[in-house]
Amino acid sequence: MTAAPAGTLDREKLYAARLQAARARPYLASALFALHVVESRQVPTMAVDPYWRCYVSPAFVDRMPVQDLAAVWVHEVSHLLRDHHARSDRVAVQRGLTGAGERLRMNIAADLEINDDAYGDGLVEPRGAVRPRHLRLDEGLLMEDYLRRFRLGPLTQDLGWLDCGSGVDGRDRAWDLGPGGAHGLGEQERDGIRFRVAEAITGRPGSTPEGWRRWAEEAFHPPQPWRELLGAAVRSAASAAGAGDDYDYGRPSRRAASLPGVVLPRLRRRPPRVCVVIDTSGSVSDAELGSALLEVAAIARAVGGRRDLVRVVSCDAAARTVHPLCRAEGIELVGGGGTDLREGFDRALRSRPAPDVVVALTDGQTPWPATRPPCRTVVGLFPRSHSGRPYDENDPDYVPDEPPVWARVVPIG
Repeated sequence: MTAAPAGTLDREKLYAARLQAARARPYLASALFALHVVESRQVPTMAVDPYWRCYVSPAFVDRMPVQDLAAVWVHEVSHLLRDHHARSDRVAVQRGLTGAGERLRMNIAADLEINDDAYGDGLVEPRGAVRPRHLRLDEGLLMEDYLRRFRLGPLTQDLGWLDCGSGVDGRDRAWDLGPGGAHGLGEQERDGIRFRVAEAITGRPGSTPEGWRRWAEEAFHPPQPWRELLGAAVRSAASAAGAGDDYDYGRPSRRAASLPGVVLPRLRRRPPRVCVVIDTSGSVSDAELGSALLEVAAIARAVGGRRDLVRVVSCDAAARTVHPLCRAEGIELVGGGGTDLREGFDRALRSRPAPDVVVALTDGQTPWPATRPPCRTVVGLFPRSHSGRPYDENDPDYVPDEPPVWARVVPIG
């Protein structure tokens, strides 16, 4: 490899590093080679903008080994694939975050999301990479979660130099060429790249980190408004009085002082148990069953990620086995006949330990329990248009009576 003239960008070295990055992370190759390189002496290291331009400092390339540059390539393209600039703008509006300090926090949080599982397996950790452990944080979280867990202070005082560009925090830089500049990618081109990368990841499920598998799943099934509503409904039901409450003698009750010689238990909050009843009757499509499994994973996240506290019952005219949740995609949904979710509710309520919340995912073409269950109930309802024709289980366009008033109903789709 011949050295570039002093003061100019050593593109041969930079492109050799990109090729090494693509070999180490082949599922990212289409994204890596979609980036257009722009030489800039204003950039501290390497940075990206939302239009898939990569701004590179010649001095940075000169002082970095090729293997470190390969890791930086993967890092920068990860910001764009994960849409960090748009997410930063949204969270800034939602939480009222303004100023350069908050944008720096967003850059750090985005780096934490990427760096927790980016390196190893042929990719070195570049010098200066910030990891969750450096800020005494857990790994495996999203940028939005990390933002809630740290502030600028002693642990971040050496990170003031960090600047991965407007492609991370959405704030324009002096070196940006902008939306009308040369070699920028349009929205459809950017979405096409993300789709190709997601497709490559799902085709190699055993060779990609958990963070990328999660990203690929959401790229094919983007978060929908109903998912937020369903999660909020489950959290609301789980946090209601009596849900997840239990008595514990590990610490005496504060009321024990009024009864000398009597040990009273204290009331403690334990994680809620959720049982999900999935309608597997013939009127529910395969696509809706697939969506139901995605909702099961979202429900597990809504109750703190405790999969061991989530159980699943598949039900058509009869209720099946109660499955503990390990992985949503590992649950076998059995059915295909008529619908009677009363059986599913009965099976869920008879499971031990008893659930604090029952979630029913259904198209609504079912008889409902005559009495209110002894726990909170949430119904996720697949859409059906009302036709006014008599009830027919084989007619997917007919919706019978609405779910009972004691259930919290969330339309899905």
